[in-house]
Amino acid sequence: MKAFVFPGQGAQYPGMGKDLFDASDIAKKRFEEANEVLRFNISEIMFNGSPEDLKQTKVTQPAIFLHSTILAEVLGEKINPDMVAGHSLGEFSAMVVAGGISFRDGLKLVSARANAMQEACEATPSTMAAVLGLENKVVEDICNSTNGVVVAANYNCPGQLVISGEIPAVKAACEKLTEAGARRALMLPVGGAFHSPLMEPAREKLASAIEATQMSELKCPIFQNVSAQAETDIETIRENLVSQLTAPVKWTQSMEAMILYGATSVTEVGPGKVLQGLFRKVDRAFATESAVLS
Repeated sequence: MKAFVFPGQGAQYPGMGKDLFDASDIAKKRFEEANEVLRFNISEIMFNGSPEDLKQTKVTQPAIFLHSTILAEVLGEKINPDMVAGHSLGEFSAMVVAGGISFRDGLKLVSARANAMQEACEATPSTMAAVLGLENKVVEDICNSTNGVVVAANYNCPGQLVISGEIPAVKAACEKLTEAGARRALMLPVGGAFHSPLMEPAREKLASAIEATQMSELKCPIFQNVSAQAETDIETIRENLVSQLTAPVKWTQSMEAMILYGATSVTEVGPGKVLQGLFRKVDRAFATESAVLS
């Protein structure tokens, strides 16, 4: 069974999507549609912008969504998943490719999500840190015993967990984690505490947008970040998309669940190869590849 997975924030790079635009009339049409929906020229930023330009949350999230969904559409029948999943933002790309949301509605949701997250980041100084080489429970216990807001946010693969919260609390937790034997506890260059309670204002704003969005029955199950289970019920999927902003990304658990469900290979659709590497951390022999233009 084939699993198709979709990357999240951090996979962007200058020039992303230009090969699609040059190779396909479908892609040209979609990029033009995106510029119209977003009311700024995102294709120009993607093709010719600097790394700094692409780091703006209002640009980054739609850019990655566009790269993933347009690539999938251009490849057509080659993207025929038995199951899908997306890391954080990538869950919206997965929903479009699985037929749950239209391209246009997905882009509107991603843009609303990005803007709401940016506002939440500006409201409270906050950050994230990568923790390597500790058991999940050790990290969770230290977060729970640290004053202030700091939580486990991204379960990326065995031995790699990202924490998220207020800057002083994250720094304090990093010191404790290093003392507890972490190989590294490294502050990340991000604008805020994604997947933490500090994203509650963004969750509330996104909830109304998701509730108002037309969703259709999926052509295959989606393994969602919140539950790490195969989901097919639209109302459950809708609730999980809302909860995702303040809940942890259970990516390790999702990968394990997809393999148990019967996945024999995974194709990463979008920029980068990060998710393939994470699958190989779960099962070194697992078959992974990138979706590419032939």
